Amino acid sequence: MAFKFEKLIIWQKAMDLNEVIFVITKGFPSDERFNLISQMRRAADSVALNIAEGSTSQSNPEYQRFLNYSIRSIVEVVSALFISKRRNYIAEEVFQSTYNQCEELVKMIQSLKNKLVSS
Repeated sequence: MAFKFEKLIIWQKAMDLNEVIFVITKGFPSDERFNLISQMRRAADSVALNIAEGSTSQSNPEYQRFLNYSIRSIVEVVSALFISKRRNYIAEEVFQSTYNQCEELVKMIQSLKNKLVSS
């Protein structure tokens, strides 16, 4: 692996989330293409991208800042999941599974942030 972030489980899980969001949004109505679909995909992309970018940081506080951006993006994805469920674009099972995936990823990122503080 050429890049440090490739070894990170949180980055791998962020990539998994990214794929789930891509697949889920494929089933959305086409009139959501430039709204909810785009927003959800960009937020999901941002999770993995910020983890990767932060891993190359020169300092722990800078890395933590990028991890915070990732958490914010996950929160955005979760909010979009709620919207999607309310509009009946996704079933309850899909919502719950993806919600749980987001929750687990936030906990993992938070744990890494805590380790960076103590380093």
